[in-house]
Amino acid sequence: MIEHIDRHLDDKLDLATVSGVANFSEFHFHRLFHALIGEPLGDYVRRRRLEVAAIRLRSQPDVPVLDVALGVGFGSTEAFARAFRSRFGCTPTVYRKSKHDQLARKAGQAPRFDARKHGGPSTQELLMNVKIVDRKPVHVAYLRYTGPVGPGIGKFWMETVAPWMGTNNLYGRERFGISLDDPSVTNPAQCRYDACVASPEGEALTGNPQHKVIPGGKYAALLFKGTGVQIGAAWDALLRDWLPKSGMQLDARPFFEYYRPDGEYDPKTGAFSCDICVPVTKL
Repeated sequence: MIEHIDRHLDDKLDLATVSGVANFSEFHFHRLFHALIGEPLGDYVRRRRLEVAAIRLRSQPDVPVLDVALGVGFGSTEAFARAFRSRFGCTPTVYRKSKHDQLARKAGQAPRFDARKHGGPSTQELLMNVKIVDRKPVHVAYLRYTGPVGPGIGKFWMETVAPWMGTNNLYGRERFGISLDDPSVTNPAQCRYDACVASPEGEALTGNPQHKVIPGGKYAALLFKGTGVQIGAAWDALLRDWLPKSGMQLDARPFFEYYRPDGEYDPKTGAFSCDICVPVTKL
């Protein structure tokens, strides 16, 4: 149901509709959802709509505010502006301008992270590696991490996911890292990350993993080679510099990092390679 909600933010998502999709009574679904997620359905839907809207306002500066509002399920700019101000403390227009000015200052004066100082590629070099690719759907088994992004995710892969993969003989398969939330708009304690391994539907695995399908379709794929410290700059370059000029826009599929079975990894430096994949569609 979490996947259904995130992919249908522009649809009706009240308790009656969502509990019907889940084949539960409204009473039982409300109790289960609150117990598992930690917040009522209505609060979760409102939070996700506003967080996704904030990401789109930042990364799609030429898309009208009304289109952003409609795209996440608000019926008018007035209703959207009231809810947005309540969550972020300013109107969508002011938020967009402040983010644009902030990113411009970062790009022109002091970027959040200058990868070149750490042996990483420049923004121009990164963007030369962006390609539009058509990916097929893939069924995966995954373990979820919830908490602040950064070193915690690397520790999760090494201390939790790697032993689980070894126990189930999963090495040599495609892997995916799915960030379900943007730490710049979501409370760090609520940020979710899924460490995924390709797994045929019905495959029996120990460790109680969850299962889902990563959707196929068009993705902007950026080949990245570097360290965990440098990958944030690559995400910024793709969303800040490439997307607004691409003639494309984000859609509701998740962002992810794709790790090839033969991908590079240097245990001495921590450097690795992956494809940063952002779901896109035409404006």
